[in-house]
Amino acid sequence: MGLVTSNMAITTYRVESEPKESIIDAVYQGLSKYTILDIDGESIDKSIGWTSLDKPLDPDFSGSSFLVGSLFVFALRIDKKVLSPKVIAKQFQKEMSRKLKESGREYLNKGEKKAVKDAVIADLNRRIPATPRTVDVIWNYEANLVYFFSNQKTANEEFETLFTKSFEMNLIQMFPYTVAMLLGDLNPMETDRLHSLTPVSFVM
Repeated sequence: MGLVTSNMAITTYRVESEPKESIIDAVYQGLSKYTILDIDGESIDKSIGWTSLDKPLDPDFSGSSFLVGSLFVFALRIDKKVLSPKVIAKQFQKEMSRKLKESGREYLNKGEKKAVKDAVIADLNRRIPATPRTVDVIWNYEANLVYFFSNQKTANEEFETLFTKSFEMNLIQMFPYTVAMLLGDLNPMETDRLHSLTPVSFVM
């Protein structure tokens, strides 16, 4: 989801801390360190990392390719493998039958059954490709604002966690209350009034 889609969702964040080094160097190091890992052919079922905005399936941050004027542009990519429970059950039963036949036993204990199921899932994950999902990111470092093109809870939480881990900078999500507090230039009396406000439900 991002800039070129017909339907667009955006979450705005404010960057609250400063990097310990040059901002461009800090972003490059963070993007490079946490670039998305390809998990096709691996037993892992999920991978989360940064990728290029223009080449999401072939991330490359060399030559400051993520820098456009006063903006950092890149994307969050989430690769996930989804296995059908019926496929898992089918392969599990086949493997259980094989194990029992080989051992000459009538049953396996709980630990052995779990080991068989884990091995089946790992094998299936190695054999299926991951489905990628990308979400665009625009970071205006002069304004200390980050625009993340999603408002889905899971994607936003993954983004917030990876951003802090990658760049060692904190994010504050901007909604009316935080906009007023951080950007409203309020006097002490107005600040007190804002703190005293309570949520109102408009659902009838």
